[in-house]
Amino acid sequence: MTEAETVSPKDKVLVGILTGSPNDLPKVVKVRDTLDELGIRSEIVVASAHRTPDKVFAYLERAHAEGVEVLIGCAGVAAHLAGVIAGHTQLPVIGLPLGNGPLSGWDSLLSTVQMPPGVPVATVAIDGSRNAAIMAARILALKYPAIAQGLKDMAEKERARYDQTADEALARLSDKKA
Repeated sequence: MTEAETVSPKDKVLVGILTGSPNDLPKVVKVRDTLDELGIRSEIVVASAHRTPDKVFAYLERAHAEGVEVLIGCAGVAAHLAGVIAGHTQLPVIGLPLGNGPLSGWDSLLSTVQMPPGVPVATVAIDGSRNAAIMAARILALKYPAIAQGLKDMAEKERARYDQTADEALARLSDKKA
């Protein structure tokens, strides 16, 4: 029996979510919420690549020791967090550039996506919290059948939401207001 067959995704933290600032938490919790929806345990850590790099490195050591399998680095403005993480681990790293600061996240996007050869960061859209979570889930689904099923169920639910007439959608909106 493989580990994926004996360990439930709910048994341990599989995704570590790091953010460089407590100000970013309202956007970052959306990652956790989507992972929760898929039944994947995660944790959020505030650790800055610039202000508290020792905290970042200490977390990476702990994450490795505790079996975290995917990391998400969330940062705005000088968005080096995902790159710093990727430079210090062999785990998959997803970069979530955040749209704050004077350039509305474009600086964050470019800092996150433009990595040197050998230090990859899979990068989602600016403020793409849900897609960062889904990308992490897709990586984990390669190992955990329950996550693969959760992704299928989520996709079907989304498809059904959009596979309706305008009248049906308007009726549902009216029902919610009532």
